[in-house]
Amino acid sequence: MVDGVSANGLDFERCYRAVATRDARFDGHFVTAVRTTGIYCRPSCPAITPKRTNVTFLPTAAAAQQSGFRACRRCLPDAAPGSPLWNTRADLAARAMRLIADGTIERGGVPALAGALGYSQRQLTRVLTAELGAGPLALARAHRAHTARLLIQTTRMPMSDIAFAAGFASIRQFNDTVREVFAVSPTTLRDEARRLRGDTLPATNGMLTLRLPYREPLDRSWLEWFLSSHAVPGLELWEDGTYTRALRTPHGHATVRLSVQAGHVRAGLALHDMRDLAPTVARLRHLLDLDADPVGIDEALAAGFRRAAITPGIRVPGCLDGPELLLRTMIGQQISVSAAATHTARLVEALGDTVSGPVPRLFPTAETIAERGAEVLTGPARRTGSILSAARALASGDLSLHAGRTAGDVRRDLLALDGVGPWTADYVTMRLLADPDILLHTDLVVRQGAALFGIDLTDTARWAPWRSYLSMHLWKRALAERTVPAGTTNGSAKVSVRQ
Repeated sequence: MVDGVSANGLDFERCYRAVATRDARFDGHFVTAVRTTGIYCRPSCPAITPKRTNVTFLPTAAAAQQSGFRACRRCLPDAAPGSPLWNTRADLAARAMRLIADGTIERGGVPALAGALGYSQRQLTRVLTAELGAGPLALARAHRAHTARLLIQTTRMPMSDIAFAAGFASIRQFNDTVREVFAVSPTTLRDEARRLRGDTLPATNGMLTLRLPYREPLDRSWLEWFLSSHAVPGLELWEDGTYTRALRTPHGHATVRLSVQAGHVRAGLALHDMRDLAPTVARLRHLLDLDADPVGIDEALAAGFRRAAITPGIRVPGCLDGPELLLRTMIGQQISVSAAATHTARLVEALGDTVSGPVPRLFPTAETIAERGAEVLTGPARRTGSILSAARALASGDLSLHAGRTAGDVRRDLLALDGVGPWTADYVTMRLLADPDILLHTDLVVRQGAALFGIDLTDTARWAPWRSYLSMHLWKRALAERTVPAGTTNGSAKVSVRQ
């Protein structure tokens, strides 16, 4: 330890103060491992604060498990929102964590993870162990344990189905892991949840219902406006405060329903293959930016902003699929949000695979658009050609868009495409990677918002590394000034702004 900072980069005094005050803002940032009990907790655990000499602070649950600690069944440290560091950091460890959450190891093992990141398995393991206290297999195991705990305590699914859905290779591996991490059997873990909280939620009508926690505050009106105004008929539906859509998953497809509640998002999932549960949940959290630290972001922005202008808890919408994000963005270039939804709906209707449920189609694959898109796409020939060219690059593998890439590499590859300029490259990179520090300085609406606040967009260094969130504040303010609500697709929600 040097000047109070441990080898894993955690400041002991800062962490201990958070634990002593039970500060929930630090939940998900680190875990507290107590040597005398062999248990690790979230910072806000209601238990008696342990003595300073008895604790150590670790960056991940996997590191605690690797060191022989068991999860606290009182505070459930794995149930906290995910660490915001995986978005604010762009290093190898952060990119690896995003891909692990998406199930890359379960589908292809450590070789697939290392290949996606462009490192050897040995290099990757060395970096993750040094940065996060555990290697890729241990990190994936911790993620499986979290998924298992979530399903055990919040559903009536049979244990055998839970083991399969959480990514375990066998029932025995599932049972052993749950016992090692939580010190009880899966059945006891479920019984404790029923007895203590009584909030077990059954699966109904083939749809699994989960709660996705987030750090408060959360600007509900902004997310609802964004989802509703951009909703594509046939693919997405906004109705009575609930967002419904169909999406492709690694082993098939799913239909999801999302509604924002106090402290959590209620998520209904109908999965074609239960192995896709964990990656689907990770993608939903990414879409809604649920792992953000809104208090820290708002405080940083307010330092160079009128505090009254800050809408508490604004989020940067992410995406569910990189290729879909790029192609939809290109379709919407130089036209209104509602017109973009209409053009995209025509493409979905003609080329999207049919699924059962309230939304009947999936977004077409890049391969299908490359092959048949010319039959459906309308508009200027140059834009249509650019969309088809991008689809071919995605289909061939020449262009790869996933959460494990760096912002610089993604932006470079996007700008190399015909018809993709700085705005499209920045917008796609921001949403694909949840990059917190991209200023959409060429966006017309952002410029209008900046004019309303008297902000010079050529001098924004004071707001780093949160300029993506600054863009959302400016965007929202400009939209709120309009007499007609922007975006009317599927009965969109209106944007409200704090004056």
